[in-house]
Amino acid sequence: MESQYAITNYHNVDDIYDKIDKLLTQPIRQVKRDKMDDYLKYFEIHCQQSKTTTSNAKQYIPGGVQHNLAFNYPFPLVFTKAEGAFLHDLDGNKYIDFLQAGGATVLGSNYPLVKEKVIELLDTCGPVTGLFHEYEMKIAEFICKRFTGVDKFRMLGSGTEGVMAAIRIARKATGKKKIIKLGGAYHGWSDQMVYGIRIPGTRGFEAHGIPKSSIKHTQEVKPNCINSLEKLLKINKLQGGTAAVIVEPVGPESGTRPVNFDYNQKIRSLCDKYGALLIFDEVVTAFRIGVSGAQGYYNVIPDLTVFGKAVAGGYPSAGGIGGKDEFMAFLSAGIGGAKKKVMVGGTLAANPLSSAAGYYSLTEIEKQNACEKAGKAGDRLTKGLQLLIEKYNLPFVAYNQGSICHLETAGTMFVEVNVTKAWTIPSALKEIKMRKKLMEEMGAAYMAEGIVTLAGSRMYTSMADTDGVIDDALNRFERVFQNIE
Repeated sequence: MESQYAITNYHNVDDIYDKIDKLLTQPIRQVKRDKMDDYLKYFEIHCQQSKTTTSNAKQYIPGGVQHNLAFNYPFPLVFTKAEGAFLHDLDGNKYIDFLQAGGATVLGSNYPLVKEKVIELLDTCGPVTGLFHEYEMKIAEFICKRFTGVDKFRMLGSGTEGVMAAIRIARKATGKKKIIKLGGAYHGWSDQMVYGIRIPGTRGFEAHGIPKSSIKHTQEVKPNCINSLEKLLKINKLQGGTAAVIVEPVGPESGTRPVNFDYNQKIRSLCDKYGALLIFDEVVTAFRIGVSGAQGYYNVIPDLTVFGKAVAGGYPSAGGIGGKDEFMAFLSAGIGGAKKKVMVGGTLAANPLSSAAGYYSLTEIEKQNACEKAGKAGDRLTKGLQLLIEKYNLPFVAYNQGSICHLETAGTMFVEVNVTKAWTIPSALKEIKMRKKLMEEMGAAYMAEGIVTLAGSRMYTSMADTDGVIDDALNRFERVFQNIE
């Protein structure tokens, strides 16, 4: 079946980076102090139950919340209802949901048909048996028939686990050790991947609690620079070779740092030239860019593909790995066999609940053409934001990859950090801290206007975002923008 993609027009990458460079060189623009004080009063007056609950939670949970996405300024809100394009908090306030479970719910939150199928399964089988269930086969068959780079699929508990498995397979298949990633990309929180995250050039700067030996064979290169990648591949060839290059196909950190359209194809060619496997981390892009993933959109076939988020339709245990037969053979379940295996596990991996929720979510995404609809909502939101930025003469930058939308008001992740020049780090960290504060305040302003975003700089649209929802959101954004000093 032909896939319909979320991206209608590919962005001008050079233009985006030029605008971000200008944003970084201009004086910081922020919400007027008196208006920001009003926004903060919103939380004190209208979110009192949330404040009490999350304050009490600090007695039992480190930082008061269990997930990084929940750390919102000035304090986390407690959400009790998710439905379609909207969220409701403990105090009864309603919000437009541009978080969409961190990008997992392309159909919109708590999609009725999927919920009905999950309830039906719970009534008969229960959430987990530890044994095989037919939905494991159904979801694997669905994925294998639509992803050109996937002959076999194995479901795991998270995207982080999928990345760990992919790296093990790559090292086993090639007999090499080095793993190259793009600076700023996020590939989960395993020891070997907490390297060069968020901001390129940081290498192991944030690898706290991780032995240096764990990141000894992890390397990063500048995003969107194919010459840097080939240079490193050449060096590695003289020192034992490269096991794999792993990329987020739309660009590091869910496309925050966009890449040229032909960039992935050039990486594919270099991997073939230097004998490295190509790993696509499609945790965000699979079933959001299209039913055949970003690899279908870019027409690039990776050796291994990592899945997460939408693969379980927003339900837990969302993870997996797929790839070509010759590599996936290393993951064959069971004891013994002729081929040496790569160890993966997980008691709750591929449980009936997650498999069924994923299967029905994916079939419904395809049936409803949800990727394209969500992408059109993302286009409308981004175009509207661009018009507002122009109207109020702001240096902000709005761009999108279909339903993955970015709004850079602070440019926090674009501050240059180079750990090889230690004397520059203090000033860079000071700059990042200042811009992070601005980003947090912008996120709070959006929240007070009834818009939930990811850290005030990223938004995921869904099929549930009608033109009316998007236009309502733009009116709310305008109320923030017209109070920027």
